[in-house]
Amino acid sequence: MNFKIGIDVGGTFTDFLLVLDDGSSKIYKVLSTPQDPSVATLTGLGEMASDQNLSLEEFLGRVAVIVHGTTVTTNAVLTYSGAKTALLTTEGLRDTLEMRRGIRERQYDNRYPNVEPLVERYLRIPVQERIDYNGEIVTPLNLTNVESAVDFMIQEGVEAIGVCFMKAFANNKHEEQVGDIIQQKITQAYLTISNRLLPTIRFYDRVSTTVLNSYVGPTLKRYLSALMSKLQKAKYEGILLIMQSNGGVVSPDVAIERAAVTLLSGPAGGPVAGVEYAAAQGYDDCITVDMGGTSFDASMVKDKTPMVTTSGEINRLKLALPMLNVVTIGAGGGSIGWIDEGGLLKMGPQSAGANPGPACYDLGGELPTCTDADLVLGYLDKDFFAGGRISLNLDKCRDAIERHIAGPLKLDLTEAAAGMYNVINVNMAAAVREVSVKQGYDPRDFPLVIAGGAGPNHACMIALELEIPVMIIPRESSIFCAAGMLRSDLKHDFVSTYATELEAADAATFKKSFGDMTAQGIKLLISEGIPQNRIEHIYSLDLRYVKQYHEVNVEISSQEIEQADFGSIAARFHTKHNALFGYSLEEEQTPVELINLRVMCIGQTAKPKFQLEAYDGPDASKARKKSRPVYLPLQQAFKTVDVYDGAELKFGNKVVGPAVIEQANTTAFVAPEFSLLVDKFGSYTMYMKTDEEAAEIRILN
Repeated sequence: MNFKIGIDVGGTFTDFLLVLDDGSSKIYKVLSTPQDPSVATLTGLGEMASDQNLSLEEFLGRVAVIVHGTTVTTNAVLTYSGAKTALLTTEGLRDTLEMRRGIRERQYDNRYPNVEPLVERYLRIPVQERIDYNGEIVTPLNLTNVESAVDFMIQEGVEAIGVCFMKAFANNKHEEQVGDIIQQKITQAYLTISNRLLPTIRFYDRVSTTVLNSYVGPTLKRYLSALMSKLQKAKYEGILLIMQSNGGVVSPDVAIERAAVTLLSGPAGGPVAGVEYAAAQGYDDCITVDMGGTSFDASMVKDKTPMVTTSGEINRLKLALPMLNVVTIGAGGGSIGWIDEGGLLKMGPQSAGANPGPACYDLGGELPTCTDADLVLGYLDKDFFAGGRISLNLDKCRDAIERHIAGPLKLDLTEAAAGMYNVINVNMAAAVREVSVKQGYDPRDFPLVIAGGAGPNHACMIALELEIPVMIIPRESSIFCAAGMLRSDLKHDFVSTYATELEAADAATFKKSFGDMTAQGIKLLISEGIPQNRIEHIYSLDLRYVKQYHEVNVEISSQEIEQADFGSIAARFHTKHNALFGYSLEEEQTPVELINLRVMCIGQTAKPKFQLEAYDGPDASKARKKSRPVYLPLQQAFKTVDVYDGAELKFGNKVVGPAVIEQANTTAFVAPEFSLLVDKFGSYTMYMKTDEEAAEIRILN
């Protein structure tokens, strides 16, 4: 046997996708264990082994690959529970983490507090040194400063250290000298050298990313070490890969060294999966949304490629490493409903999590959540949640909504629950606008790929809010990110600053920089077991008009690099700038400035294939299992609707809304404005009844 497993550790649930030898797959979900996420991981593996009538050791002996996404680094930043970290930086710049770029996040809000740095000021230690933008040493490194700083860090018992000097991207000599001294004197400390992690211009971006890497590094190292130890004890000898924020995977050793690449490890699997599911119906583009227990993630896929940004943030802290452009908000099944000081109903970002969880879990939670509202409105079956493994307490959730929402707002129970449902739907629609409208795209032009255990229950209302006519709900919707992880390639990003006007760039320097980065990537991928014939590269440049501040990333070809074809590159920049911002300065002949050169090195992995189903015709009556009252949002009334067993729906089966589709790990509400059709891979497609003919032709062909 040659099993493959995708694992996504979330705040509420840990998701698993097991792909068997014949290409079929099985879904598993267990409650997460935030105190030690590896416990939930081993629990899920144990359930899989039991289902195969094997011991854990026998089962793992048949597993070839485990791809693992984790939130341990994300949570460390969100909760400020990372390592005690020190920063060595150029004298005069110790306050950069607070000064940031010198621009207020909210220009007109004087009460908006500044972000809290991850390193306390007394642990930000200035060092005398200075290098200019050409890489020339202006002030030699003061070794006495360095020695006393190291002694102080030993005295303070720091666990992690970041080293980031002003112009290290132009000359790394001083940083490397300091790194050598630290490694000799503090052998156990987790060390990040900025030029190794992010050798680029923009000091705040670089120092923030360096600190983030060191801050979460020890946490990730402990977690992965514990996980690898447990897997080793269970005789696992297959490949373990870790999901990165850029949508690729890396070996555990690389992940530990570059811990910041995992800060969006879990959500990054979603857009990767979205590419495959949208392409199965002939779409090159899509918007993916994933509503789990704690958060809601939205991202965009254009031309079968998830959109990437190098200007991301986590908890308001700058992260300048390449990452998928995923917008995350606190909107999940566990999101708590509350009333603000102005008497307005709010949902999230606080979450009840896995423990105590929503009030209906009956585990001690007393606050009303989105899941509680869904249960009151009839979208969930109290006896079939998680396939019947979790029995929901309807009385507890009614009481929570009555006490905390309905009573204070003088609403009846249904009005309060419907209000909670509507508010969280509007919040999620706003997140979708962030990844589409804000990037210059009309969301109506994209199918919506719906994921997460809670997502399909809210999909129709998000689509109606945005006027999106088509939604795809994969069979693996509830463990979408885990499915995406098994479809990810190994990826390594490299960047080099070369600040010059594009037309004045030296062709030899241009080609050499790309050649050096490409060679690094090839060497790294080969060391990870990828043969050279499965390695590809994506080349791009960060460009801007002279005197502009923000850059635009423009993909270029290997031929343009070889020929140093700066004219065609500039033309593509003008076009993209116009698409993003509504104008270009091409006619004014404003010079284009080159800032960074980038290479993404990709090692292609073997991926599971979709299984085709035989056509079963439109009649879905055999899958109907019962009926129950369900609240219809636009009609503002309950109606008794048919409930279908999702496991029994086959290719070609059609369900006309309103209806409910139940699977073991998710439930889909089909609003009256929509119909649902099962495609040839077993995924559900919901479409507006007004677009029925066109949608069905695409789905059935």
